[in-house]
Amino acid sequence: MQAIVLADGEVGTRAALDAAWPGWLDVDAIVIAADGGARHATTLDLPLTAWVGDGDSIGEAGLANLRASGVPIDLVAAAKDESDTELAVRLALERGADRIVVLGGLGGARLDHALANVGLLADPAVRWIPTILLHPRARVSLVSAPDEAGRPVRRAIPGPVDSLVSLLPQGDGVVGVTTAGLAYPLADEPLPAGPARGLSNVRVATDAWVEIRAGRLLVVEAPATLSA
Repeated sequence: MQAIVLADGEVGTRAALDAAWPGWLDVDAIVIAADGGARHATTLDLPLTAWVGDGDSIGEAGLANLRASGVPIDLVAAAKDESDTELAVRLALERGADRIVVLGGLGGARLDHALANVGLLADPAVRWIPTILLHPRARVSLVSAPDEAGRPVRRAIPGPVDSLVSLLPQGDGVVGVTTAGLAYPLADEPLPAGPARGLSNVRVATDAWVEIRAGRLLVVEAPATLSA
């Protein structure tokens, strides 16, 4: 079951999401709003399954509207360790989601929130759950290795030819990076932290993939309409 998490940042339009990332939404997906992210439900034509947050972004009037519409509400204290988006992701897991798409997690006025949402991809709770941050201009995911059996991890990154794929090492860097379907291939090579060698690769086959032996690799994809 797919879960859509609505964070409070910029999401773009439904038409822009559909054009950039065809098939991004499953017809039976559940939709969980993180606080002010509930405002995107109407503009994206996504009926809410549940809402969670401390209410500072949506306000009392917004909460009243949600209650009136029958949306289940989990109102938490403002003094908490987790972000509202993190709470929404955890609620999605509790509801049985086996893949998660976060909308509104990249754009907005708060750079710290965007960085925190990227960091959320490394949460052990979602390590084996396909989780992406999605915006009309970017699709962001994380590849972590080794797997539970100590083996390299291969991730399919399908998409249109000429679209951009950046491979950005996290932490101390990544070892054993191998790619297929990209213009600038890597063959069991390291990507150390710091240098931008993995930036702005170009997809030359629709069935591209990346494999790593150890480390965490951020995969940032952009539609072919964006310039390198």
